Amino acid sequence: MSSYLKELEKYRDIDEDEILKTLSPEELEQLDCELQEMDPENLLLPAGLRQRDQTKKSPTGPLDRDALLQYLEQQALEVKERDDLVPFTGEKKGKPYIQPKREIPAQEQITLEPELEEALANATDAEMCDIAAILGMYTLMSNKQYYDAICSGEICNTEGISSVVQPDKYKPVPDEPPNPTNIEEILKSVQSNDKDLEEVNLNNIKDIPIPMLTELCEAMKTNTHVRSFSLVATRSGDPIANAVADMLRENRSLQSLNIESNFISSTGLMAVLKAVRENATLTELRVDNQRQWPGDAVEMEMATVLEQCPSIVRFGYHFTQQGPRARAAQAVTRNNELRRQQKKR
Repeated sequence: MSSYLKELEKYRDIDEDEILKTLSPEELEQLDCELQEMDPENLLLPAGLRQRDQTKKSPTGPLDRDALLQYLEQQALEVKERDDLVPFTGEKKGKPYIQPKREIPAQEQITLEPELEEALANATDAEMCDIAAILGMYTLMSNKQYYDAICSGEICNTEGISSVVQPDKYKPVPDEPPNPTNIEEILKSVQSNDKDLEEVNLNNIKDIPIPMLTELCEAMKTNTHVRSFSLVATRSGDPIANAVADMLRENRSLQSLNIESNFISSTGLMAVLKAVRENATLTELRVDNQRQWPGDAVEMEMATVLEQCPSIVRFGYHFTQQGPRARAAQAVTRNNELRRQQKKR
């Protein structure tokens, strides 16, 4: 160890600046490459940080993207397409596969009395369904065939027996017709406080401009006749949620609010919940099926709002946590009981 230290002592008084001044440009460039810290195994780094730049060619000029794309397109047009080695003629080769028939071994064969053999040989598909249902062989038929044979008491199945259970066929349910509501007329009626307008339903209208929805919420602040306000699947976001929250703080006639199936985040839902505390007339609130899960804090706030607002007797939201779900269910039950006692009085 002492010899190693003595070997290092001769480098203590070396002037590095003097040595660097005597180096040529080529030697300085080589020294710079040696001092660079590269990590060739790290695939997260770009290529320039995984290996040294060893190119000496200077750039020919600035990159012309349009000229490059035009050149690539011209090159692609000039390349000839490869001819198919074997043209398709539609001819089928080989023999089709035929599943061989399985012969039942002698020990597995069942011999019945001649009368039963004759009865089964002449039985129709409907009668075979009833026999299978009576014997409990429900895997040979559909649920409808099985229960018809057990409950009806008559031979009514004509679909036949299959070794694979077939699903029941249901009539297709047509889509709901588009919402015919005229938004401009609704906005004018709300602004004029029309006494005949008690429900505003804009569900499934996806092209409502945000400024128009904001104006509608602004007009709802002073409206005294609308009892139900629904904005389901209107692509509403946090700006509309904030406008709804401002409306709830001033409106004193609205009883039902539905903003399900929208793009409202946890921030927008928190604003609506805080506004509900200042509203004493709202009895129904539905906020489920937003684009993203609001989080534990919002679910706890929902349970707290239901506990502090006895006027809400219907609340639409699917809780994911057991604690807020139990608190909310208990609060809604209590609110309904309070409402029932008030009606008795």
